[in-house]
Amino acid sequence: MQDVARLAGVSMATVSHVINETRYVSPETIEQVRAAIRETHYTPNSLARSLVTNSTSTVGVVVSWNANPYFSDIVSAIATECSNAGISVLLSDSNDVPENELRIIEEFHERRVDGIFLALSPDPELRSIQYLISNNVNAVLIDRRASADLDFVGIQNAYGVELLLDHLIFHGLRKIGFIPGHFGYQTTIERTRSFLSRAAFHGLSTVGLVAEPSNSTDEAEARAAQILHDVPDVEGLITGNNLATIGSMRAIRQHGLNVPKDIVLVGIDDFEWADSFEPRLTVLAQPCKLIGQNAMKLMKERSRNPGIEPRIVELEPTLIVRNSCGCR
Repeated sequence: MQDVARLAGVSMATVSHVINETRYVSPETIEQVRAAIRETHYTPNSLARSLVTNSTSTVGVVVSWNANPYFSDIVSAIATECSNAGISVLLSDSNDVPENELRIIEEFHERRVDGIFLALSPDPELRSIQYLISNNVNAVLIDRRASADLDFVGIQNAYGVELLLDHLIFHGLRKIGFIPGHFGYQTTIERTRSFLSRAAFHGLSTVGLVAEPSNSTDEAEARAAQILHDVPDVEGLITGNNLATIGSMRAIRQHGLNVPKDIVLVGIDDFEWADSFEPRLTVLAQPCKLIGQNAMKLMKERSRNPGIEPRIVELEPTLIVRNSCGCR
């Protein structure tokens, strides 16, 4: 820093203010300092700075990246917000294994990250939640809520399922099945409850039409095949996530049925291929970018004011009507 200050003709304090953006410095002086930094190949010591500021300008993101590509858009939004704020992102895949998740969170904490964004794995013991709370780690839960003691961002799950079911009922369907998403997630529980409640509200029978949760496309295919076998006059299927949608489509084709001529199919989660399938899929799209942006907003507010009450942000999903429901 002394070399940079000498070359730029300014004080070391000015160099520090330019690097850390802690005080106003004229554009001309900023350029002088940056030119000197380039010429001297100076690199700020982020570790030393973190010891002074008690901040590493780093956050951790723990999601089931490979198990569910839905999270890629959310992670991308978080990364963009962090980049704009000068914050580095450490990304790790839990593969939805609770033991992996807890180990990653412990490692992030040891690295003194300023906060952690977490899409919970299905752990009945909630070990990650307990660790975050007991160690006062700033954390925002994404998509899957399991504690009232941490900030959360997700969608209005009950409302979303109502949108899909009401859409099919509006078009005259009465025998509608439901293929839930992953076992043990709060999102799966909320969506299944909403389906049963809304079906009862409309006077629909759900006997044999609600499958067990499915943790893979193969399981979803088997669940959908069972409904098609047990209730051969089923008119439509609603799927709980993109993996369930793909598995259900396989089962429908294995049974020699055509969508939407013989049976309609709609699902939660828009994904890259949904508009390329034949037929094009009617889906409930989650506002992934807004989820990421709101998660970052909650993290910033928590960092500034650790004592505030936990916040819940539930965003409204959007029904995207294409061909698979028979509308077009």
